[in-house]
Amino acid sequence: MLPILAAYCLALLLVGAFASRSVRRAEDFFVAGRSLPPTLIFSTFLAANLGAGSTVGAAEFGYTSGLPAWWWVGSAGIGSVVLAFLVGPRLHRVAKARGLYTVGDYLELRYGRTTRLVVAAILLVGAPAILAGQIIAAGLVLQAAVGLPKSLGTALAGTLATAYFAMGGLRSASWVNSLQVAVKAVGFLVAVPWMIAASGGWTEVAAAAADDTALSLGGAGFGDTAQLVLLLAPAFVVSPGLVQKLFGARDEHAVRVGVGLQAAALLAYAVLPVLLGMAARVHFPELADPDSALVKLFTEVAPLWLGALMLAAILSAEVSSADAVLFMIATSLSRDVLEPLSRGKLSDRERLALARRSALGAGALSILLANWFQSILSALSFFYSLLTLTLFVPLVAGLFWRRPGQSVALAAIAASLGAAGLAMLAGGAAEGWLPPIPVGILAGAVVYIARAAIGRRASAP
Repeated sequence: MLPILAAYCLALLLVGAFASRSVRRAEDFFVAGRSLPPTLIFSTFLAANLGAGSTVGAAEFGYTSGLPAWWWVGSAGIGSVVLAFLVGPRLHRVAKARGLYTVGDYLELRYGRTTRLVVAAILLVGAPAILAGQIIAAGLVLQAAVGLPKSLGTALAGTLATAYFAMGGLRSASWVNSLQVAVKAVGFLVAVPWMIAASGGWTEVAAAAADDTALSLGGAGFGDTAQLVLLLAPAFVVSPGLVQKLFGARDEHAVRVGVGLQAAALLAYAVLPVLLGMAARVHFPELADPDSALVKLFTEVAPLWLGALMLAAILSAEVSSADAVLFMIATSLSRDVLEPLSRGKLSDRERLALARRSALGAGALSILLANWFQSILSALSFFYSLLTLTLFVPLVAGLFWRRPGQSVALAAIAASLGAAGLAMLAGGAAEGWLPPIPVGILAGAVVYIARAAIGRRASAP
């Protein structure tokens, strides 16, 4: 199995190196020269969204909770629909007209430099967590496949993603992602029916479920499902790692078609890792670490050929999602934080070099952080919460309401984070009546509207 995985990793590096040959300007690195067609938008978005959470994490959720785990990836599909047809085309129009590279560029254009720096600082605190989550999952794959220690596996996976991304940025990543998506599609479409049959068919899989709620998408009730959707879906509308990818689309049509088809693919795919997690429960009913369910299924139950194919698919998922997060961190660090320190004195070549150095530094940091989190889901949940609370209100509202300025955006961010923090301290998440994420979004929206209205009255003659 080691030669197969080694050859596959080498292929990813070669594709990345080939694509990077055309990267000569900062625009090529940041937004692929704004030339990506619908096919590459589809593949680079799908590759980014099929990561640790939607493979190893979704299978873990399926193992413990059954079919309600569909909403983990399904929520990403719901958010992607909103991005494809409502938010994305508007953002692309602004980015192309104003030459924007990052979400930070948009925030400075819309609200001012202070907002840009505040948001960048918050995200740079949280983003390494999700990058660490991706490479934790990749490390688990390498540990299971070839017996590498987890720390060495995470280091190798992190190095792989960092290497091909640092070579060519979004242009390299979009081409590498196409290969990764193809491997994932073949792997999961072959593995699910085979593993269900090998587990005794659906009857045996259903019988092994923890309880009756595991056999219905509704699970324990509407409240739990709604909380999960509200936690995850908004993050897939405003995530800089996704928004900045659509800045690379050649036109708004490519955004609608590419991101829209990707949303449909996510909604269909969402059940596949869940079924694999449920199948794993037939073979391993008392796993101490449920996050190992998917990997154990393909190393201990599947035949060698299927195990190798699926481990390559899972490794693809983790590495492709890692490069999307690395894209977000590196571009934000270089463009939003470090570049302003030069006071506009960087040449285009120096800007490109700074972005590459930022990618290398972010990759190294994520490898160090990978052992800090106890599970993949805990790392991802932390990041999605912080991302949503920081960006959702100012980014989306700013597209539809041009009057509010910087003070309004900063007040909304503070209100979202503060209200969510108070809800968590009150124990709302555990009780289900005061979920932090929707409480934070609502508080931010109320403050945004109120401050904007006060400012409007104050400026009236």
